[in-house]
Amino acid sequence: MAGTAGARTVRAPHGGDLTCRGWAQEAALRMLMNNLDPDVAERPEDLVVYGGNGRAARSWRDFDAIVATLRRLADDETMLVQSGRAVAVFRTHEWAPRVLISNAMIVPEWATLEEFRRLEDAGLTMFGQMTAGSWAYIGSQGILQSTFETFAAVADRRFGGTLAGTLTVTAGLGGMGGAQPLAITMNGGVVLCLEVDQAKIDRRMRLGYLDAQADDLDHALAVALAAKDQRRALSIGLRANAAEVLPEIVSRDVPVDIATDQTSAHDPLLYAVPGLSERETADLRANDPRTYVLRARASMADHVRALSALHDRGTEVFEYGNGIRVEADLGGFKRAFDFPGFIAAYIRPLFCEAKGHCRWIALSGDPADIAVIDAAMLEEFADNQSVTRWLRLAARHVRVQGLPARTCMLGYGERARAGKVINDLVRDGKVRAPVAIGREHLDSGSVASPYRETEGMLDGSDAIADWPVLNALLNASSGATWVGVQHGGGTGIGRSVHTGMVVIADGTPLAALRVDRVMTNDPGSGVVRHADAGYPRAVEFAAEQGIWTPSLSVEAGKGTP
Repeated sequence: MAGTAGARTVRAPHGGDLTCRGWAQEAALRMLMNNLDPDVAERPEDLVVYGGNGRAARSWRDFDAIVATLRRLADDETMLVQSGRAVAVFRTHEWAPRVLISNAMIVPEWATLEEFRRLEDAGLTMFGQMTAGSWAYIGSQGILQSTFETFAAVADRRFGGTLAGTLTVTAGLGGMGGAQPLAITMNGGVVLCLEVDQAKIDRRMRLGYLDAQADDLDHALAVALAAKDQRRALSIGLRANAAEVLPEIVSRDVPVDIATDQTSAHDPLLYAVPGLSERETADLRANDPRTYVLRARASMADHVRALSALHDRGTEVFEYGNGIRVEADLGGFKRAFDFPGFIAAYIRPLFCEAKGHCRWIALSGDPADIAVIDAAMLEEFADNQSVTRWLRLAARHVRVQGLPARTCMLGYGERARAGKVINDLVRDGKVRAPVAIGREHLDSGSVASPYRETEGMLDGSDAIADWPVLNALLNASSGATWVGVQHGGGTGIGRSVHTGMVVIADGTPLAALRVDRVMTNDPGSGVVRHADAGYPRAVEFAAEQGIWTPSLSVEAGKGTP
């Protein structure tokens, strides 16, 4: 396991001067370093970016080797990175990715948490979470729009299009969960966020994601219910353990409108067990992990039992993709799946048109470049109210973490248009340096995750992992600058396979071709994945967009596009 030996403060280079032989390599280097920026990463000294144990490199020695390799890598070479370690460089060609990454891929029969930990302790693998191990993390704003859109969908379904006058209770303020308070207040609601780690509360306050902190539960509820009655948006942090506090909220019959959770439940060793001191927790995790896991699962059963009780009372309850329902089930609570995951409940219709979270990162380090791109996108998508609303909200509310960046939910066709806009801005010198374009791993064609993205697929194909593998191969063939394939992600080892990609817009004609193909083919694979599963809108949309789906054409009696 990675230690702190060799730890140092890492920040990505800024400006237009290269430290590598080309902008593709420079982009990979800057994005890797940005993952470990103290303003971005949760525990940069341990190479942990977010998610409790999601790393950017296996060790500091491996980090140094990756950086040195990127600095000498030629424009027709590709570096292979195996679970955070640079293992080879091969000569390929200029269209090939400069980096290919695979993290924590374990043969299925051995793909258990126990075996993963043994391999990790032996220094043979690492957990890359999602964007951490593929060098594409941009802080909590990376998931902010997804969280915003999820709660907007809840508002549309249950509360007349706004969360004004509602109270949400949730837990977890880490790299992913930290987006919840701002996303909810941007939708007009009140939210009480439970978090066991004071440092995470302080971080969210400093970054502007959290408005206030309460002294205790009585104080928190008094402030929250007053704001709810006034229909005033407000986010409140409370240092507390959800497994203890949620049952108390249920027993008090607090009028909770929405409830979810984003604690580190994907690995029971990371979940905070109530009643243990920091020293007791560390000792039990290190010396008796089996007992700790059993206790964590029992706590998660209490946690989910309380969520289920709220659900029974009519509260809108959903799992936010951290795997807590399956852990609660293993902990003995057999009604854990009475409420749905958020993808199945709110997001899947968007996936049928490959709508997902495109992101662009200003490699110059200058926030003015993001402002220029924002203005261009507002013009390009002037007829898309969802896009323009989000871009204006993000410009007002999202603070810079590390390299300036922006996310935007765009679908098939729209992402290619956005990529062209960005490459043209670089070509014309309207931004100071090239721009990295990628997406969240939580996307329509890049994940097999039966407890999150692919829960409850129409054709029962929840666990089919061919799709993310095909997505990665397609991106590599289409000209992506780097591609990562990962095992685990937000729901944990043995429960998902997912892929990420980044393509560089450097203003050149070659970049224009690469950006267009990647930003067309990557979301296109998501349309096909859902069309193949039988979703009528995906089938219809594929036909509208001229995406050739041979099996569906044969079934329709056609045979050619």
